[in-house]
Amino acid sequence: MKKTFEMDFRGRKIIVENGELAKQAHGSVLVRYGDTVVLSTVVMSKNVNLLADFFPLMVLYNEKLYSVGKIPGGFIKREGRPTENATLAARMIDRPMRPLFPEDFKNEVQIVNTVLSVDQDNSPEITALFGSSLATCISQVPFNGPVAGVKVGRINGEFIINPTVDETEKSDIDLTVSGTKDAINMVEAGSKEVSEDDMLEALMFGHEAIKELISFQEKIISEIGEEKYDYPKLEISLELTKEVTDLIKDDINKALRIKDKLEKYAKLDEIKENLLEKYTDETLKEDELKELLTKVANIFENVKYEVFRNIVVKEKIRADGRKMTEIRPLSTAIDILPRTHGSALFTRGETQSLSITTLGALGEHQILDGLGIEDSKRFILHYNFPQFSVGETGRYGSPGRREIGHGALGERALLQVIPSEEEFPYTIRVVSEILESNGSSSQASICAGCMSLMAAGVPIKAPVAGIAMGLITSGDDYTILTDIQGLEDHLGDMDFKVAGTRNGICALQMDIKIKGITKQILKEALDQAHQARLEILNTIEKEIKEPRKEVSKYAPKMITFTIDPNKIKDVIGKGGEMITKIILEASNVNSVNDINAVKVDLEDDGRVIIYHTSKEIIEKTAEMIKDVVKEVETGKIYTGKVVKIEDFGCFVELWPGTEGLVHVSHLAKERVEKPSDIVKIGDEIVVKSLGYDKKGRLNLSRKEALK
Repeated sequence: MKKTFEMDFRGRKIIVENGELAKQAHGSVLVRYGDTVVLSTVVMSKNVNLLADFFPLMVLYNEKLYSVGKIPGGFIKREGRPTENATLAARMIDRPMRPLFPEDFKNEVQIVNTVLSVDQDNSPEITALFGSSLATCISQVPFNGPVAGVKVGRINGEFIINPTVDETEKSDIDLTVSGTKDAINMVEAGSKEVSEDDMLEALMFGHEAIKELISFQEKIISEIGEEKYDYPKLEISLELTKEVTDLIKDDINKALRIKDKLEKYAKLDEIKENLLEKYTDETLKEDELKELLTKVANIFENVKYEVFRNIVVKEKIRADGRKMTEIRPLSTAIDILPRTHGSALFTRGETQSLSITTLGALGEHQILDGLGIEDSKRFILHYNFPQFSVGETGRYGSPGRREIGHGALGERALLQVIPSEEEFPYTIRVVSEILESNGSSSQASICAGCMSLMAAGVPIKAPVAGIAMGLITSGDDYTILTDIQGLEDHLGDMDFKVAGTRNGICALQMDIKIKGITKQILKEALDQAHQARLEILNTIEKEIKEPRKEVSKYAPKMITFTIDPNKIKDVIGKGGEMITKIILEASNVNSVNDINAVKVDLEDDGRVIIYHTSKEIIEKTAEMIKDVVKEVETGKIYTGKVVKIEDFGCFVELWPGTEGLVHVSHLAKERVEKPSDIVKIGDEIVVKSLGYDKKGRLNLSRKEALK
């Protein structure tokens, strides 16, 4: 039976429907937020692999282009692989929900969000997160929710929950925050150099709104929620736990104090292998032996987890011997690659990013085929994480969710300082190649990317640096770590990435593995990150203090000027004939697709932007375009070239695209029988403009010019 629930949320209605759609799913809700409609479903497999070393959760965010009245591009005309936005939306739902499933729960769970209708002022991503939580909470799936999220903006110092499109454009904060009723557990933000105190206030403001959404969910759950599934667990006896712990605790304690990453990991692997070998009893059946070894491996991981926490929180010693606020050794270099437009290398400890900036014409922007209003973007950051960066072999193919997410974070941070299209009319692409990784390669990408932009001559507003903070808890005690490395991230409770300039925060991302963190921890982490950011910025500015004044000699140079917008059609010409002629002649090439062909962008407002590595070719192209749009003044004398001869006169080209008729009666002072007696094709002659006739044809006179 269909049930409907309504809530007035900050002046907008949220309507939840259950019992009519997708009834065979284990939990399903249709959530309406304004005119945005998302169907969220959850299904749990009854088959379970208790020996798996991970929780098989899949979160999907399916964008349907019909939701915004679009037909997919390309030949196939149906939705294909997820867009980057869909991948990021799925991650945004997964990150706050995953820590709330029981640690020993191993049944496969799939959460699928289908976006059916989109009202741009009411975020489908936030709606999908709300629906995912609620569908899971009302189902039999074990889940320690509910969870909810909101967007926070700020205009003229006033915070706004879930700002509209217009409000977002005016806002200096673009924050997505999610959490339970007790604490925040996921943050994603971009901001225009906002202070730590203001960002903290925005987070707390968002959490108050989250509590309202969770209260609404709790009301629905109490009415239609099902009893939770009593899932099977891998039971490990206290005797086995004590026995294994006594065997390995001291060895793990020593191994975790080794400073070198690869040496430390090798020693831990050796301890684990020896342990499993000790418990390999050939007399046991295959499935019994596998279960025993899985239990032993789980105990090993738990001991490693507890010993690590004790070392950090109780002894205040880090894995590599650093102080809690100490950054690993930094090194920087620029101009690593001679032919690229800009390149930089940033190394922090055992994490290293080589970033390359490429400049292109505005016409080379990325076209977006998604549900948002934006259909293109001119600044792109791509992040690549090859397996050799961690000394491993692995799959190579298209970028995964992690690479897309890290690239988006770096892009968001640097976007805040990228000059406007009017200030710097280029498409800008930064690629971060991770060459080594031991924690926070996304923040290394921001640092290296910033330097490569400055080396390429992109006039960014200020240098940007990023740092990753960690949190280790043990009971009520906790320690915040600056510049976490891989083990501290893997065994820790928080990954809190902060990027910004000297003036404030540009991007923020937080994921936690515990249920939530307090305002005090957030404040301490932000303050500690601020100090670390300034230290890294000092290092960056020693390498390159400010953007170069000129772009690389291998980058396209550019000039821009404005013409009458009504003349754009003349520059293009019939079927593109005129612009093609200009490009081929100015560049001295045979095809507009030639790598050496000049690039011309014609904007609707009359802006003309010309790109080429040669200034001479740019100037020649500009002159040819100006000739096309140049107006002929009546009564003025010009020098032109004869391009065609008829019985009634000859046609003279004053400049490309502009020609007029010299009637036979205006060719000379004396009477002329045949125009060919006076002029030949290719002759240059002086003519006077007599103006245009009623049909818009230009009339010229050689006779008047000769006077």
